[in-house]
Amino acid sequence: MRIISGTHRGRQINPPRNLRARPTTDFAKENLFNVLGNLVDFEGLEVLDLFAGTGSISYEFASRGAASVTAVELNAVHYNFIRHTARQLGFGNIHPVKANALLYLKNVDKKFDIIFSDAPYDMPGAEDVIPLVFEHNLLTDGGLLVFEHSGSLSFENHPRYSQSRNYGSVHFDIFTNG
Repeated sequence: MRIISGTHRGRQINPPRNLRARPTTDFAKENLFNVLGNLVDFEGLEVLDLFAGTGSISYEFASRGAASVTAVELNAVHYNFIRHTARQLGFGNIHPVKANALLYLKNVDKKFDIIFSDAPYDMPGAEDVIPLVFEHNLLTDGGLLVFEHSGSLSFENHPRYSQSRNYGSVHFDIFTNG
């Protein structure tokens, strides 16, 4: 796993074997960030990374100049890995939070420019992220929700759906706020 671009471009991240996370592949991550780069300027963004796992997405946003990246992860081993790695890389703009992502969405009182969600594909209720984000008005005007999922789901009929990108078995649906 590596950081694709920005201040830490090419930096390898080596999670320990006891991390059970399924990080977004470098190929899918690179392509997603190419798409996002055409939609937003990363500099100064407020980002929320749900089900942060290894922190791969958080490191990518931080490396590209996001002002703040909140990385929400419930698993203590993963949370500690993100804290340690962010500190080791000098990312003072990454703020790990040890919490259940769905409960976090119900209680956070901040708005974000980008919310990225990569729940375990087999997690029941993972798609609840989408209505929670919009019901709790968690995106800034023009903000984006990126929802990573397996190919078995489709959100094309959602009123805030914007576009999909598929990279092998990795599927991203992008929703917009405005």
